[in-house]
Amino acid sequence: MDRPLLELADIVTAAVHRFTDCPPAWFTWMHRKVLVAIRRCRTAAMGGHLDQCSRCGHRAISYNSCRNRHCPKCQSQARDRWLAARRAELLPTPYAHVVFTLPHQLAPLALQNKEVIYGLLFHASARTLIEIASDHLGAEIGFFSVLHTWNQKLQHHPHVHCVVAGGGLSHDHMHWVRPRNPRFFLPKDVLSEVFRGKFLEALQQAHASGQLRFHGLLRGLTQPKLFRSLIRQLYAPRWVVYCKSPFGGPEQVLRYLGAYTHRVAISNPRLVSFQDDKVTFRWRDSAHKNKKRLLTLPAEEFLRRFLLHVLPRGFVRIRHFGFLASRRRGALLPLCRQKLATAHCLTHSPTVPPELQNKPPSFWTCPLCGAPMILVERLTAAQIRLRSPPAIIVN
Repeated sequence: MDRPLLELADIVTAAVHRFTDCPPAWFTWMHRKVLVAIRRCRTAAMGGHLDQCSRCGHRAISYNSCRNRHCPKCQSQARDRWLAARRAELLPTPYAHVVFTLPHQLAPLALQNKEVIYGLLFHASARTLIEIASDHLGAEIGFFSVLHTWNQKLQHHPHVHCVVAGGGLSHDHMHWVRPRNPRFFLPKDVLSEVFRGKFLEALQQAHASGQLRFHGLLRGLTQPKLFRSLIRQLYAPRWVVYCKSPFGGPEQVLRYLGAYTHRVAISNPRLVSFQDDKVTFRWRDSAHKNKKRLLTLPAEEFLRRFLLHVLPRGFVRIRHFGFLASRRRGALLPLCRQKLATAHCLTHSPTVPPELQNKPPSFWTCPLCGAPMILVERLTAAQIRLRSPPAIIVN
């Protein structure tokens, strides 16, 4: 695997002392853990393993990955394992893509209460989709949601992407209900109003039960009167629910998911330069036809923005709902396939593209003959120092 000329680890190594020597008030042990993991990823400090080619016998030492979910180098294997599990769950029907976004007024509160606010975002968006589908379509739908907390400039921008099967099971589970509108089967304006109402109602309940914490400039929101004033202000603007064009079928869904679900705030290929203590990276300007632009930030500000998106320990950022929920998919997915086959929802039988069929989790191949490399020996960090440097660095 070719190493990018500039990696996030290079910036962390050069600037991490500014956070660790005199940490700011918001800097926590989780932030420190992420920075240390990124800095050590695929270095001798992580230890390694000796691999041998299954055909020609070529041997090479590889450094271990940190496997931190915020590291841009450690997502490929997790992505492939997740895709392998999802491949068996995709149905032969078009899929819709819906994005629920929190208004910017809630960003400071969300940063101080990540677990609570992000959890409410998941549940409010899911309940909105399920209830509107039940009322307008008369069906039980299935979908999964992916949390993203950033925009292209690494600013705080919490939103969830929902990938929804086009249609659903009737309430009596006797047939598959097809959407009336093939472009999108749920009214966007209704989604926006219901989502706003459900989220703000849940937010008020969280405040009343003492689940929210307020620090600094937000300390006054501990008073119920001021918090109710904030809620009234949040009812005024229209909340953004963006409905993208539907996918054509399972093949497009897999291609989308493979590049999207396991993203981190910024990937190494987006980094352009690190000079004079400033980081330049690419960003996509959606307001001007997705034109690619460059943004330069001081290294300290760049890392501060990156650390905004560190998730709480154990927080699940990909969740399944409806007939795809963990407790229901075993019984309802086969039923969905059966009803879809009966309903003839598609004029053709969609197939998974050849490059994604039976694709195993990521592994690396011999640079000489292309055969799979087999693990021979695991090496500690101390043992690595006694060996020659790795010939190839892999996942």
